[in-house]
Amino acid sequence: MRHRRRTALIAVGTLTAGLLLTTPQSASAANLVQNPGFETAGTGDMPYCWSKSGWGDNDFTFETVADAHSGSKAMKVTLTRRLEGDRKALITESASCAPAVVPGKQYDLGLWYKTTTPDANLTLFRHDTTAGWQYWTDLKTLDMAGSWTEATVRTPEVPAGTDRISWGVSVYGTGSATTDDYTMEQVPDVTPPPQCTGTAAECANGRWDVLPVQNPVRSMHSVVLHNGKVLLIAGSGNSEELFEAGTFTSAVYDPVNGTYKIVPTPKDMFCAGHVQLQDGRVLVMSGNKGYPSADGTIGYQGYKDSYIFDPVTETYSKTNDMNDGHWYPSATVLGNGDVISFGGLKEDSTGSVTAELWSDAEQKWLELWKVNQTWSYWGLYPSMILMQDGRLFYSGSHVFGNNIPGTGSAIYDYGANSVTQVPGLQRKDERDQSASVLLPPAQDQKVLTLGGGNIESNPDGNRLTDIIDLKQPNPAYTAGPPIPQGTVDLGNGPVPQTGAQGKMYVSAVLLPDGKVLETGGALHNRANPVYETSIFDPETETFDQVAADPEARGYHSSAFLLPDGRVMTTGDNPGNGSWNHNVSIYTPPYLLKGQRPTITSVIDTEWTYGDTQRITVDRPIAKAELIRPAAVTHSSDPNQRFVDLPLSVDGNNIDLNVTSNPNLAPPGWYMLFAVDANGVPSVAEWVHLSGPAALSATDASAHVHSFADDLSGKVTGPGKKRAAQKVGPTVSGCDRHYGSANVCVPTNFPPTVKATTKSRCDWLKKNDYGPLNLNGKDDPLNLDRNNDGRACGKKDLGSR
Repeated sequence: MRHRRRTALIAVGTLTAGLLLTTPQSASAANLVQNPGFETAGTGDMPYCWSKSGWGDNDFTFETVADAHSGSKAMKVTLTRRLEGDRKALITESASCAPAVVPGKQYDLGLWYKTTTPDANLTLFRHDTTAGWQYWTDLKTLDMAGSWTEATVRTPEVPAGTDRISWGVSVYGTGSATTDDYTMEQVPDVTPPPQCTGTAAECANGRWDVLPVQNPVRSMHSVVLHNGKVLLIAGSGNSEELFEAGTFTSAVYDPVNGTYKIVPTPKDMFCAGHVQLQDGRVLVMSGNKGYPSADGTIGYQGYKDSYIFDPVTETYSKTNDMNDGHWYPSATVLGNGDVISFGGLKEDSTGSVTAELWSDAEQKWLELWKVNQTWSYWGLYPSMILMQDGRLFYSGSHVFGNNIPGTGSAIYDYGANSVTQVPGLQRKDERDQSASVLLPPAQDQKVLTLGGGNIESNPDGNRLTDIIDLKQPNPAYTAGPPIPQGTVDLGNGPVPQTGAQGKMYVSAVLLPDGKVLETGGALHNRANPVYETSIFDPETETFDQVAADPEARGYHSSAFLLPDGRVMTTGDNPGNGSWNHNVSIYTPPYLLKGQRPTITSVIDTEWTYGDTQRITVDRPIAKAELIRPAAVTHSSDPNQRFVDLPLSVDGNNIDLNVTSNPNLAPPGWYMLFAVDANGVPSVAEWVHLSGPAALSATDASAHVHSFADDLSGKVTGPGKKRAAQKVGPTVSGCDRHYGSANVCVPTNFPPTVKATTKSRCDWLKKNDYGPLNLNGKDDPLNLDRNNDGRACGKKDLGSR
C-alpha cells in the first residue's frame, strides 16, 4: 500500500517590471498557449510564461535546449535521482499567462515530446475563482519516445468556478522529458439538442417499472458480474426458519432475458462481506453462524469461513478461513489487488478487532502475524474507501447504533499503522445505515455521505449530507444540501414528510453521466418506508428530485447500476420479518433524450495502467469513464467508483488515456461507458484493468499527487493487543424478549410513540406485526400486562 506523499510546493514564476515582451509565437491560429515553443525569453532561466514546479525529494535540472521540434528551442526536464515527488515546467499561473477557459467547455491539448523515462505525465492545474490555484487532474501518460512524437488529449468539462488553467509535463521517474510546440484549442459544440422520447414527466424525472417476475430469493447482497449478470446472495435471508432448515440460497439474474437461476449456496452468507477480485471472481467473507438466543443473552455470530463465487461456472468454492469471524465486515480492494477487511461480530458475538488481508498473489487470507493491526473496533459494515495515495478513508457510514468513538470519520494509513481523526461529520451517532460514495470522477477525491439514523435510540431518519475533499492538506467534512423530502408511510398510507424528517437505509448509485442517484430508505428502524428519489450533481452540489421507486426499499434493500445504464432495486425487510420480492428498474432521464452513442469497437479489452486504449464510436462523445461494478449490501459499497478517461479524439476514433495509479482504479473488470455532450451514455463494454509489476501499489512509479498529508487531527498508533470488543446483545436494535430472531420489535420505539402499552401495541399493529410470544419471563416494554406469555393480546390492552 502506498505511503502518503508530502504537500506539493508549486514554484510560480513572476514577471519583473520592465520586461521587454515580444509577440509570442503561435503553433496554430486558435492556439491559447502563449510562447508555445519557448522561443521568447523570460526572467531568469525560464522562457516567458513558463515556470519551474514540482515537489519531493529528488535531484533535477530544467534546461532550454536547441534540440527543438520546430524553431530553435525546447524545454528539457531531467530527474537524476528520485525518492518521491516530481518536476515539471508549467504554464505560469498568472492572469497574463494561464489560458482563460469557460466552465462546461472542453479543450484539446497537444504537444511534441521525447522521453527517456516511462514516468512522464501531462498534468493540469485549475484556478478556482474562490479557492485559487489547485491541482486538477493527470490526463495522459506519455509513452517513451526517442524521436519527436505528438501527444494530444481532451480535457474533461471545465468545472464551475474555474476561469484559467495551467498545464505541463510532470517527470516522476529518473530520466528526462523534452517538450515543444504546445497547443490548446476549445472544442466546438457539435452535439444537437436532446429530443424527448417519453412523456414530459419521464424526460424530466425518469421512469420506474416494477418487473413482472419476482426475485425468488430473500437477497440482501447484490454483485454485478463482469458478464453483465447479477449475483443475488440471500443465505438464510434473515429467516430463522430457513437457517434451522439449512436452506441457504443465491440466485443469478440475467437482465437481458429477465430470468433467475437458483445457485446452491454452501453456508449462511446472510450479512457477509463481498468484493470482486481482479480476475472477476467474487470473494465472499464470513456470514451468519447463528441467530440470537430467544432471551437475548447471545447475539448474532459470525463464522470464519470464506468462499469464492466463479461467474463462469456459477459455483462457490471454499478458501482458507479468516482469523476471526466477521458478521457484517467491511471489504475494500486495494491498488495491488489485495482485499482488506475490518469489523463485524466474531463467533462469540463480540466485536472483532482483527484486520484481515486477502493476498491476491497467494490467493488466501494471510496469517494474523503478517497483517498490520491497530486492534481497533471499526463497528459493523464500516465504509472504508481507498484513497488515491493508498490510505483508507473511514467515511462514518456504518450500521447498528452509535458510531465509533471520536469524530466518527478517520483516515487509516496501513503502512504507518496509524489512525487520524477527521472532523466535521454532522451528528455522527445518527449515521447508522447512511450511504457514502466516492463522487465522480475518482480523480477529484471527494466523498458524499448522506442520510442515516440510529436503530438503538430510533430517532427520525435525517436529511443530512456531508462532503469532504480528500485532496486538501487537512480534509474535513462540510455540510452539503439536505436530502429532498418525499412521502412516508407511518402506518396508514404515504403522507408528505414534514419538519426534519429524512431517511436511513438510503442507497446511492454512481451514474455514467457523472451524477449520483439516491433512492429508497425508511424513517425508523425497519419501519415507515420513505418514497423519494433524487439525483445529486457533484458539479453544483445540488439535488434534483425525480420519480420515486413505488416499492418500499428499507432494511436489506439494494440499488445498483446495470451495464445498460439503468438502475435496479431489490428487497425490503420490515421489522415484522416479511420480505418484498418485487424488483424495480429505474430508467434515468438521460435514456429518454434520444439516440444513444454506440461503442462500435474496442481494440483491446485487456488494459494496463498508463495505457492509451483506442475505441471507435458512431458519433461524437464528450467523455468516457470506467465504473467499477457494484458489490452492495446495507447501503454500503465502498469500492464503487467512477474513473475519468481523458480523450484524444480523431473523428470517430477515440484514444482513452488510462490512469497510471492503481489506487484510483484498483485492478479488475470495469464497465466502460462513452457519454455524449447531453449526458446520454452508451451501453457499457467490459474491459479488464491490470498492471505490470512496476505499477504495483508498493512501487513509486505510479503518479500520485500529494494531498491530505500534514493532518492536524488526533493521530493514534496501534493499541494494546486484545481479543475482541464487547458488544451488547441488542446490537441489532431489536428487543429479543418478543417474537422470533428475525422479527425486530424496536428496543426504542419512534419518538412519536408514547411509552404506553396501547400506543406501542397500536404501532406494532400498524406495521403489520403478528402475534408475538414473550421469550422468558421479563417484559421490559410492558406489552404483556396480563402475563399470559403473549404480547399485545386483547386483555393486555384493557383498562386497569
